[in-house]
Amino acid sequence: MALRSANVPDPLPMWLRVREYAVPPSMIETAAARRAAGDWAGACAAARVDVDLDLRAVRDRHGTELATRLRADLRRLAPDLLRWHMPRTAPHGRLRPGLTVSLSRYEGCGSAPSQLVVRTPPAWADAGQRMSLALWDERGGVPGHHPHPHPARRFRLDLHRHLWDAGRCGELASRCGAHAAPVPPPPDVDARSWAPERWAAEAELLLRAAGDSRGVFTVRLGARDRRAFELVAPDVHHVPTFRPLREPLPPQVVAALPVLPEAAARILPDLALLRAGLLTADRLHPLVADALPPSGAAPAPGPGPRPGDPHRVECRGEVHRIALRDGVLTAVDHDPAQLRREELLVALGGPPLPCLRAIDAVHRDPQALPAVRERLGHGDVAGALDVVEGLLGPGAVLRDGPLRETLESAAARRLDHGLLRSGLRPAHPLEPLPARRRARLRTRPARAS
Repeated sequence: MALRSANVPDPLPMWLRVREYAVPPSMIETAAARRAAGDWAGACAAARVDVDLDLRAVRDRHGTELATRLRADLRRLAPDLLRWHMPRTAPHGRLRPGLTVSLSRYEGCGSAPSQLVVRTPPAWADAGQRMSLALWDERGGVPGHHPHPHPARRFRLDLHRHLWDAGRCGELASRCGAHAAPVPPPPDVDARSWAPERWAAEAELLLRAAGDSRGVFTVRLGARDRRAFELVAPDVHHVPTFRPLREPLPPQVVAALPVLPEAAARILPDLALLRAGLLTADRLHPLVADALPPSGAAPAPGPGPRPGDPHRVECRGEVHRIALRDGVLTAVDHDPAQLRREELLVALGGPPLPCLRAIDAVHRDPQALPAVRERLGHGDVAGALDVVEGLLGPGAVLRDGPLRETLESAAARRLDHGLLRSGLRPAHPLEPLPARRRARLRTRPARAS
């Protein structure tokens, strides 16, 4: 059986970086403490989730029943767990931009069905990797500044509450197929990313929720590769199976069929990392670690000590120490008077001491810069500053170089997200118009002059 794995990069290194940096332990601890105290809004703030809904306004517009159900869902929401399971893009593992994901649907409340959704900003305003919660319905209230305000069919979590509901996390092992026997994937399907052993059971849930009795669903395997399958009548043990359609369907018919969500079609990244021995359970989200069975795979050995440790420097034939003193990185084996003379000599154009050269290099381009960039890329500004302060000290003054440029660039990009949230810049000047708007502009008759 031919697999596409030869041309598809291994997704596990990306997910390993995501698990390392995207949801830091401090966020999980703070969000859990606030959720335990009944402060769902505080938990959202700790997980960098903006709340774009008002329960009082929801009650006035949609009625008491919907407001009560919505409040109950918000109290069960674990926003840090939601961030843990949100869709991400390769190769850096950032949140998939411009996405609207349905978390819960409210049928029978009001004149139009409503949904609790979470949105990610467009790529040009994704600094900080923030998300936002909102209530969406077909009657209006769609934010004009969001590129895709309607809930995406491919990325929906209303059928997978165990990925965000703190009270349903125990279902994770059964829903992710942790105990299921492997099933050979369809031809030309990358076996490292997809979980065909779950498709039949998840398709049953999907079709039942959609009220579709045809028993036909699709799986989106790529931008131009959408496969249609049909459910086979279950046996006496009620074990559903699926198979490809005997007759191909027209593309427009396939596009209208129910599509299996990514959360149901793909292997759970945490399960894949555990099976590969790349991650141990103590590095998982606590709610995920409690739900998944222990893995027998031995963890991969961590990196050893790197050469060129900036805290040990060969200076004038001796090994000198560089350490934090009074909140500043200092050459501790030189007395202050000598350091002042050497710094004055450098200012006049003389050669610096090796210890001073090492301190200057650490300020400009430290070995920890990749870790700082990863944390900033995932929105963890506090974690990035902790790394910088732990290396240079809280009293350090940054010098020109890659480190300062990285921090300044992150601060500047956060302004774009603020402009998006305020509505002062609803669309990026270089962002193309959506296809539907371009089509309307082409078909709109010209005004008579």
